[in-house]
Amino acid sequence: MNKFFHINTDNVNTLLLIAGHQKAQVLKQTFLSLLLLLTLANSYAAQSTTKPTSTQQASINSEESRMWITIGERRFAATLADTDAAREFAAMLPLILDMDDLNSNEKKFDLSNALTKNTYQPGIIHNGDIMLWGSRTLVVFYKTFDTPYSYTRIGHIENSDDLPRELGHSNAIIRFSKD
Repeated sequence: MNKFFHINTDNVNTLLLIAGHQKAQVLKQTFLSLLLLLTLANSYAAQSTTKPTSTQQASINSEESRMWITIGERRFAATLADTDAAREFAAMLPLILDMDDLNSNEKKFDLSNALTKNTYQPGIIHNGDIMLWGSRTLVVFYKTFDTPYSYTRIGHIENSDDLPRELGHSNAIIRFSKD
């Protein structure tokens, strides 16, 4: 018998067992990798079908920031600003105010309670701006003009093109409400 070509069957069986064990390890690792990928893909798919949290929050905030302004028979939508004063004002609604005309560009009313001031200089007042002058004077502007004064933002009336005609140049009864 040639020792050079001698094959010990016990060693071959051991090698086959080792090779089989290594294949089993590779298969196990491949299976676990595929399972991990499927789990990640399933999680991603679940997230993509769920409305993102930030969008849900924006919808909630959109409803919370909505206010209505009624002048006579005309109703305007308005958006409340993200200020403490706007939140405090919204907590007071509904309100019906007899607002005085000032300078033929604004209606004003002195509130019974002071609101939190967070003043800034807007530079330009826009038709439809709702501001707080000082800490108690609510102002609805119906013209656009430059200003050097400081205000706290309360909100803005949307689609306010008809606002000057609806308000006129004398006192106006304005209803502020959440619905």
